[in-house]
Amino acid sequence: MDEKELRKLIDEVKVGRLSRRSFVKTVAMFGLTAPMATQLLTWSGVAHAQAKSVYKPTKRGGGGALKLLWWQGATLLNPHFAVGTKDQEGSRIFYEPLLAYDDEGNFVPILAAELPSVQNGGLAADGKSVVWKLKKGVQWHDGKPFTADDVLFNWEYAADTATAAVTIGSYKDIKVEKIDSHTVRVLFQKPTPFWAEAFCGTRGMLIPKHLFESYKGAKSRDAPNNLKPVGTGPYRFVDFKPGDMVRGQLNTSYHEANRPYFDTIEMKGGGDAVSAARAVIQTGEFDYAWNMQVEDEILLRLEKGGKGRADIVSGGNIEHIQLNTTDPWTEVDGERSSVKTRHAFFGDAAVREAMNMLVDRQSVQDHIYGRTGVATANFLNNPERFRSRNMKFEFNVDKANQVLEAAGWKRGSDGIRAKDGKKLKIVFQTSINAPRQKTQQIIKQACQKAGIDMELKSVTASVFFSSDVANPDTYTKFYCDMQMYTTTMTQPDPQVFMNQFTSDEVATKDNKWQGRNISRWRSEEYDKAFKAAESELDPMKRAALFVRMNDLVIGSRHIIPVVFRPRVAAISNQIRAPLSGWDNDLWLLRDWYREA
Repeated sequence: MDEKELRKLIDEVKVGRLSRRSFVKTVAMFGLTAPMATQLLTWSGVAHAQAKSVYKPTKRGGGGALKLLWWQGATLLNPHFAVGTKDQEGSRIFYEPLLAYDDEGNFVPILAAELPSVQNGGLAADGKSVVWKLKKGVQWHDGKPFTADDVLFNWEYAADTATAAVTIGSYKDIKVEKIDSHTVRVLFQKPTPFWAEAFCGTRGMLIPKHLFESYKGAKSRDAPNNLKPVGTGPYRFVDFKPGDMVRGQLNTSYHEANRPYFDTIEMKGGGDAVSAARAVIQTGEFDYAWNMQVEDEILLRLEKGGKGRADIVSGGNIEHIQLNTTDPWTEVDGERSSVKTRHAFFGDAAVREAMNMLVDRQSVQDHIYGRTGVATANFLNNPERFRSRNMKFEFNVDKANQVLEAAGWKRGSDGIRAKDGKKLKIVFQTSINAPRQKTQQIIKQACQKAGIDMELKSVTASVFFSSDVANPDTYTKFYCDMQMYTTTMTQPDPQVFMNQFTSDEVATKDNKWQGRNISRWRSEEYDKAFKAAESELDPMKRAALFVRMNDLVIGSRHIIPVVFRPRVAAISNQIRAPLSGWDNDLWLLRDWYREA
């Protein structure tokens, strides 16, 4: 389908000759997914579809306890400091955004009174502003009213560099103005195709001005409410033991009638993915468990005759390996992995090329992940419109040996390759869970055959993904040569997802290692493409820019994709929970219920 044909279909939707649903089905045959089709219609002046809830509650409460299991326990409950999914999910129990994303990428108003559109005057035709009308009658858990002042404050708080918020990328380049007590206007510096970012989804959870105003900036980490959330969500805070347990109770003043269903909620942390799967699917001790990074063979066995099931939802998450661009073993100005240094041997393109060929992605899929991880050569895999067709992966130990030999990396008497007195000795770290340790072993065996000495390091997940700036073993510090983890895509648009390779997002001591560019890879060409995509309203041209970005980062070989991972959770057969691959698991917690 070419651009002319696509625009003709959009015109038919505009005049009513073609339904939105038929449009989405038609373009899907040509590789255009529902989220992308939705964005095309929105920017073409067609009102956005509003997702409808299937939950029809008759009263608030009465559902007893909801028991959730996160095998990486939350360590803080301020969404602006949530460096890992565990902290985002813990925060989402209590805090809400203006808008969320359902499993098809449709927009769902949460604290917004309506969806902005061209028709209702919410979206500017030039793409440079969006007006948000806020839901009235909403209260914070302490009884104070939720107003436009809170939205304005969250912008000021997150955009302040001294706050060191991980959400700064969504707020630093916008301006927000108050129109009235329940209306704000967000102003963009340039045309912005994906306007539903600031105040939306995972990065849009709102905290109360009256409790955090005194802690904006340098004092941000001292706020008592970083650990005692006061939000607008369906559950009020009861107790929090970092790394262990989050407890909440029904919010009797919640702004949605007859919600929530459950009287209490517990989010238990710790353990491992396999024990979490058993606790839900086999024994029924818990109602729900997050992130089943478990061999598919185990999940299938547990599902037979069990009390629960594996729930698989497509999204954009990617399990990948990072090759450090900097030197993790040399300290400069009190900082290791400093951008002022260069990695001893990953600075050599030949070493990176060889390493790329020593990762047996297909075996990782076939023998570890199965349904839950698809081998891929791309970092950006979904929505499909943004998926590159240019990248291929190859597992070839012989060719890796040839590449290293030709580049002057010669085997020594111990079998380890070296060049200019530097041996190919690598420390490869990841978090502790069985699929990752098995993946490490597969890669190590291949590396041994290529003359590379690899030390495997496994870090407890709660430490690896910690936001503790004093902890040397966090993935954001990256104090090793290689590391592996999953990056989550938290919205049905790749802009925020792909900003993690921009030069502005490099994690450093100065930003308390909160920058999203963990690998420290930098490219002027990538930065240029990213900036162009930020303001490109033509969806075809914008998609091409993101494909180019993917190809640049993969072509550098500093980033090695392993498997494209759908969201996999364990859930009781009685629990009904709307899940989304584009938002937090708890994005619509208000609609969770138990069937008799």
